[in-house]
Parts: sequence; structure tokens; C-alpha cells
Amino acid sequence: MLIQMASLILQVIVGMLAGTCLLRLYMQWHRIPLAAKAGNPLGPFIFALTNWLVLPLRRILPALGRLDTASALAAYLVVLGKIGLMILLGMGGGEWWMIMWVAFLDLLGLCLSGLFGLVLVHVVLSWVRTDSPMADWVDRMVLPLLWPLRRILPTLGGIDLSPLVLLLLIQLCEVVLRHLQYSGGF
Repeated sequence: MLIQMASLILQVIVGMLAGTCLLRLYMQWHRIPLAAKAGNPLGPFIFALTNWLVLPLRRILPALGRLDTASALAAYLVVLGKIGLMILLGMGGGEWWMIMWVAFLDLLGLCLSGLFGLVLVHVVLSWVRTDSPMADWVDRMVLPLLWPLRRILPTLGGIDLSPLVLLLLIQLCEVVLRHLQYSGGF
């Protein structure tokens, strides 16, 4: 029971830290300003949570165009650290390449979960349509994912089904990811 409780706490901490690194990566990819002065309500939180890890990595690992490789590596290292701690707690093990692969699959799962949550928040905010900075920020994060689907899907009776289709595609990707994890014996 104590190991399960420790695993849950570790999962929450790693999910928050690695997820914030991935959010930083995603926002920089879409050129969404992170500064609070630019109107980003989460910018100070993202900086406070990730700067200690991302900035030192950025000194040795340059960005590749718009891809913030330091944020990506930071998220991967956090997930890899979680797996290392779980191995120390006696909850797994294996060869080094398998551990690296499991960390990569966990990171992909975290990406998909984050996207799913972001799309759900976008849908709820579109129903209540507030004029808050958070609603604008969420729109800027989700609309690049919805535009390709909106070009293909017509609106039915004034209802935009692209968020529903995007949620379905994310869930299908999660099914494939789980299959990869379990078929490999992880």
C-alpha cells in the first residue's frame, strides 16, 4: 500500500513537471508568448516550474528552429527519473534500452493526456464564452489542431464537430500507445 501511495505521489509530481515542460515546448512551437506582459496568464507559473531545469539544458542543447529541444529533453529526463525511482522502489526493471523506451512511451502518453485536457477545456470555454485571457490563450493553443479538421468536416446544423473528432483521434492514439506498451511486455 505504501508503494502504491508513493507511486501515485510520484506520478502526480512528474505529470505536473513534465507536463509543464511539454506545455512550454508546445507554446514555443506555436509562437505563443510566455511572458505575463504579453497576456499569458500561465507564463509566470510555467517559468517558475521549469526554468531551473530548462535553462541549464538550453546552454548545452540549442533549439532546432522552433523546436525547443531543452524543454523536450527536460520532460523526458523527468519521466526517466520517475521510472528510475520506481525501479528503486522495486516496481519494475529491465535493460537500459527498455527503460529508455518505456520513458519515451510514458512521455507520449503524457502528451496525449495533456492535449485531451486542453481540448476539453476549449470545448467548455466555447460553451460559456468568457472574454478572459485564459479563454484566448486556450483558443490559441487548440485552434492549430482544429483547423485541419475544420477544412474536412462540415458543420452540422451550426455545430462544429471538429473537437469531438480530435478527441476521438487522441483516444485512438492512446489505444495504440497502450498496445505498444503492453505488447512489449512493459
